[in-house]
Amino acid sequence: MRDKKAGRPNVVVGLDLGTTKIAAVIAERDAQRVLKIIGVGSSPSEGLRRGVIIDVEKTVQAIGKAIQEAELMAGVEVASVYAGVAGEHIGSCNSRGVVAVSGLGGEISATDKERVIEAARAVSVEGGRQVLHVLPQEFFVDGQGGIRDPLGIAGVRLEADVHLVTGATTSVQNIRNSVLRAGYDVRGVVLEPLASSYAVLEDDEREMGVCLIDIGGGTTDVALFSLGSIHHTAVIGLGGQNVTNDVAVGLRTSWSQAEQIKCAQGGALIERVDKEEIVEVPGIAGRQGHIVARRKLAAIIELRMEEIFELVRDDLERAGFSRTPGAGVVLTGGGALLEGAGELAERVFGMPVRLGVPGDLEGMGERVSNPIYATALGLGLFGMDEMESGDDPILFTRPNEPGGKEWWRNMLEWIQALF
Repeated sequence: MRDKKAGRPNVVVGLDLGTTKIAAVIAERDAQRVLKIIGVGSSPSEGLRRGVIIDVEKTVQAIGKAIQEAELMAGVEVASVYAGVAGEHIGSCNSRGVVAVSGLGGEISATDKERVIEAARAVSVEGGRQVLHVLPQEFFVDGQGGIRDPLGIAGVRLEADVHLVTGATTSVQNIRNSVLRAGYDVRGVVLEPLASSYAVLEDDEREMGVCLIDIGGGTTDVALFSLGSIHHTAVIGLGGQNVTNDVAVGLRTSWSQAEQIKCAQGGALIERVDKEEIVEVPGIAGRQGHIVARRKLAAIIELRMEEIFELVRDDLERAGFSRTPGAGVVLTGGGALLEGAGELAERVFGMPVRLGVPGDLEGMGERVSNPIYATALGLGLFGMDEMESGDDPILFTRPNEPGGKEWWRNMLEWIQALF
């Protein structure tokens, strides 16, 4: 929403609830439609496991810390956020809807378009689950396919292929409740790989076909695009924390030390490591440390990373997408930063791989031009697109001014009391 009092351009916040960190990114778009990052905040995440909240209190505290840090940088007060959702409870499928055209003169109207999407959405969803996204792929008018937007086209029969994303109702509700308890409203809950795609994929890649793999701390998120739309999504229950656990066990050290060693000296390909290189491993609970060959560290990491890539490949094959995407694979997320991860992925998938890094950003763009911020930034971009499409929620107000967050809440409570 535009702050009319201050004349501020549109601003929005993305909140990435990750297994290892919670990150908040505040962005605005000026009159020239240039995106500018005005606030970034992060906090260690101890209340989530594999993308699912297991400790509400710790999650609430981490959310508050991350957003408050971003607020201080941006000089605005956050009222509402776009929150990410992931976890093994996420499911997806493709569906088709069919309706008769009812527009005047046989031309397809916005109502017809809404009706056919709703028809495609009308699939049986298991109890305890809810639809998170209905993502149009392609429209057909009287059997003619390849139509991106059918509005204004004359026809009798309208069909639509869509991609449906579902999630466990309780997991989604826990996200909403945690954000609300931290003092913020939830403008939308967005699938994390969908959000990440907004930050790191190019339009040409979406058209040619590309597989986005976001390696987070607790999960690896997958999104397959073709002809400009999303055709498959999945969440694999392995991520960077599993790599760290393997390092801790293999090198007989603490988890925190293993994480530091992995990030500073880890690699995903043994052959990229010199035989003479060594790693100093601190001991546990006062025990004496020891030295190991860096190739041993790389061997541990390579095995787990290879397993993650193979699980993604197998998931794509089971879903019927074994054909190589024209633009190959894009890796993002913290796990993508491991030395040699891209080369290892190329071997497993047999296709070109590149690192997905958010770019073309102003303001604090340099700070978020890192794969670990792909989801948080993508959530902001998703929200920005939704706002510009006509949905104009109250997301921000300036602190300490009439119209600030507390003022609005008091006003709402007063109105509710009257009725």
